Amino acid sequence: MAYNCIFVIGPTAVGKTQIGVRLAASFGGEVLSADSRQVYRGLDIGSGKDLCDFKLDEKTALSLNPALKEKISEGFYSVPYHIIDVTDLTHEYSLFDFTEDFYRAFKNCQSRGVLPVVVGGTGMYLDSILRNYDMIPYDENTEAARAEKKQLESLSYEELKSVLIKEKEKLHNTTEFGDRERLIKAILLNRFSKSEEYRLLREKTLANRPKLEPFVIGTTLPRPLVRQRIADRLRLRLEEGLIEEVENLHKNGASWQRLESLGLEYRFVSQYLQNKIESKEKLFELLNLAIGQFAKRQETWFKGMEKKGVKINWLPQQMSVEQRFKAACELLSN
Repeated sequence: MAYNCIFVIGPTAVGKTQIGVRLAASFGGEVLSADSRQVYRGLDIGSGKDLCDFKLDEKTALSLNPALKEKISEGFYSVPYHIIDVTDLTHEYSLFDFTEDFYRAFKNCQSRGVLPVVVGGTGMYLDSILRNYDMIPYDENTEAARAEKKQLESLSYEELKSVLIKEKEKLHNTTEFGDRERLIKAILLNRFSKSEEYRLLREKTLANRPKLEPFVIGTTLPRPLVRQRIADRLRLRLEEGLIEEVENLHKNGASWQRLESLGLEYRFVSQYLQNKIESKEKLFELLNLAIGQFAKRQETWFKGMEKKGVKINWLPQQMSVEQRFKAACELLSN
């Protein structure tokens, strides 16, 4: 094959997981998740883990790959997956964590001759791998780093902004101006990226990374259909216990602030449980709108990736999961 991994990407609620699982089963591969919330244990309904999609009945599994017969258990074949349920809410999982977990899982698959099938819609996670972000670790606990941070903490907010603007050639993200802590971190990271230590670590990190030869498959649907699927799925998740899931996470120690930081379902349901949203009907209305807007932002991100050189092979729209899976197989065989 001209590729050593497959990516299945697209906006929320279009059937990425089902397509990716079928592709993994067909090739005897394993799924690597690229979802920023599915990494957390306990975030099940709201993050859309849908682990039942990884379990194929015997007839379906064997139709995809007869060689799976020896791996059938109690009438089912479970497609192995990685980077799901890897941490809990006491840890704020970062892009750096994801790249570390991704390359570890990728190497694990490679060592066993297994094809990785990456499935997800978190644009930054996908972009970090497909465009090979540096992601060099910065140790804030060294004596020099602590001293530098202490000096910056003596500056005012406006002074910190001036330092960052002066020292950083290009500000690609104005959220770096969010607050003093974020500004200080941005300055420290920018200075670190220009150091000799960074250069040596970068050379070592990139040299140890496995070589990716990805085949990227994109899938989406007409926007009205995406909106309808989002609404239908949200109703189902509320029926399945989304509100109760968030309530239990809070009872088990997660603060409202932490839950709201997770965005979308967790943010809006947390607000509802704090009586900031007056009714379940209003919760559905606001959350449904927010998820629809998120799906549009995902599509915009993928278009941006294409402009930056990432080749995405888009599947035909207005097709069932099974039809799109077959179209994906045709693309991969060409």
